Amino acid sequence: MKFFSKKIGLLLGLSIAMIAGLYAQNQPKRKIDGVVGVVGDYVILESEIDKTLLELKAQRIPVDNLSKCDLFERLLEDKLYAHQAVQDSLSVSDDEVTKFMNDQINRMVEEVGGIDRILEFYNKKNEEEFRDYFFDIVKQNKLTQAMQQHIVEKVTITPEEVRQFFKSIPEDELPTVGDEVELAEIVVKPEISQEQKQKVIDRLNEMRKDVLENGASFFSKAVLFTEDKGSAMNGGFYTITKKSPFVKEFKETAFSMAEGEISAPFETEYGYHIIYLEKIRGQYLDLRHILITPKPTEQAMRDAKEKIEGIRQKIVNKEITFAQAAAASSDDKDTKQNGGVLRDPQTMDPRFELNTMEDRELYFLVNSLSEDEVSPIAQKTDRTEAKSYRIVTVNKKIPSHKIDFVEDYIKVKNMALNKKQADELQKWIGKKIKDAYINIQGDYRNCQFNNNWLKN
Repeated sequence: MKFFSKKIGLLLGLSIAMIAGLYAQNQPKRKIDGVVGVVGDYVILESEIDKTLLELKAQRIPVDNLSKCDLFERLLEDKLYAHQAVQDSLSVSDDEVTKFMNDQINRMVEEVGGIDRILEFYNKKNEEEFRDYFFDIVKQNKLTQAMQQHIVEKVTITPEEVRQFFKSIPEDELPTVGDEVELAEIVVKPEISQEQKQKVIDRLNEMRKDVLENGASFFSKAVLFTEDKGSAMNGGFYTITKKSPFVKEFKETAFSMAEGEISAPFETEYGYHIIYLEKIRGQYLDLRHILITPKPTEQAMRDAKEKIEGIRQKIVNKEITFAQAAAASSDDKDTKQNGGVLRDPQTMDPRFELNTMEDRELYFLVNSLSEDEVSPIAQKTDRTEAKSYRIVTVNKKIPSHKIDFVEDYIKVKNMALNKKQADELQKWIGKKIKDAYINIQGDYRNCQFNNNWLKN
């Protein structure tokens, strides 16, 4: 969703890498399918096992030691999570599923070069049939993720538990950490003039007036004009609660409105919005919105580049340190007060392993830098798709090494927490298997499972 903060779940969804990996395999595109398992209301088809293998390969997860029984058990677990999520009334709204699905399909189409190739792989007649099929997959994955998060949300770990976890790893089994860097960044954003902002406000006000006074369709205007790509195809539609991970200003505006009202334009970090509140259903709001982001002028972009060029030159000339320049001039509110130091947004680790950096633009910018060297100026596009300029420096390089308790404490802590969460999930599965309807068919009844799926 373009304008709300995202939480990272335990379950990986379909990705560009996955769909690209699927096409990279010389697998038959059509096979006779059959039901090999049932968990609650969910069935497992033979073909799902093959696709799970391809997904893992595409995500670069080692699969050499995984048997079909292992993959089948993974699917049993996923179905059990989804089944119990429904039983526990964990909500995953259809608009959330549709938004995620649309994002994934758009990315897959871009990656593989057309919807026809996706339809061919999945053996679907048309896009509508594929979307119906893919919707069910995404919804089940979202339910699985919601259930997993619910199970582990209260799992915490103490420093002593981290220490004991590390001591329990035999020295010859300690994982190796690849080459790492500690980075700092200075960002200069182009100034958005009041004139540009007012143009957007006026445009949104015109749309609002056209709907209220002339009976124009808010749905159509959202499809045509909103810059929130995730909701455009649905006419800007979302269902939210006060706990939904939308930005504060968006929720405050939505929950202050009356049913049928259209808000005045308001600002968030993503730009300017108007909201049409369609229906209030208890704690749920059904709404549509239109987002338009003010764009900097070409002159503003040139001014921003000139400003960061001056900052870079002062650092190179030793007139000011990188940290001092970040505090004085960086427009990144998250890093300017700590010398521009970057952290992994998921783990908060200040160290980035070069070979696994997700931001490939950042990787190419720093890969050849020496310590304390300042990168060339590069353009940056943030999560709101706004463009700015950046310079980066390498504060420290850490060669590949066996993981160390002190030096790599954040990594060790995350490993220990993941292990504790995994143990909690396994305990939960063991309990829930007893009560759930489970049916395993054919040769898969001969598998040696980790859990008692056959209820022997």
